[in-house]
Amino acid sequence: MRLYHGSNVEVHKPSLRKSRKKTDFGRGFYTTTQKEQAEHWTSIKIDRAKTGRRVVSVFEVDDKILADHDLKIREFHGPDEDWLKFVVDSRKGIEHDYDLVFGPVANDKVFTVVNLYESGVLDAPAAIAELKAYKTYNQLSFHSSRVLHALRFVESYEVSE
Repeated sequence: MRLYHGSNVEVHKPSLRKSRKKTDFGRGFYTTTQKEQAEHWTSIKIDRAKTGRRVVSVFEVDDKILADHDLKIREFHGPDEDWLKFVVDSRKGIEHDYDLVFGPVANDKVFTVVNLYESGVLDAPAAIAELKAYKTYNQLSFHSSRVLHALRFVESYEVSE
């Protein structure tokens, strides 16, 4: 499986040390199967860091990793109530013990719905109905050093503005 990581720097060896805690799936190294999503993230990373280049690092990982019974894997197949609760908990800093988490990205529009749900303005069914109206991108986040070693750097490329 080919995975993409958008950043303001080239990443040869992913690390958990530089990851942020209060994100969609918690502290981890985030990748996607969608080039356009990774390319979009390069701009976000530049905006946050105020420095660097728009770089997508490309990795390969054996497809069998998702079937490895020795790994603790959480997979979400769309924005549903379990995913919504997991994202809210992760963004609050509540940690989990999964090696890998796969599911939709909570982008800016989705984040607004998550905030409305978290504040009680929307209940879970209303939030999920709203979320299903948006095009969602995917993310596969790596949360343990054991799975980070499964990533093989292939190449990187710069994204033009």
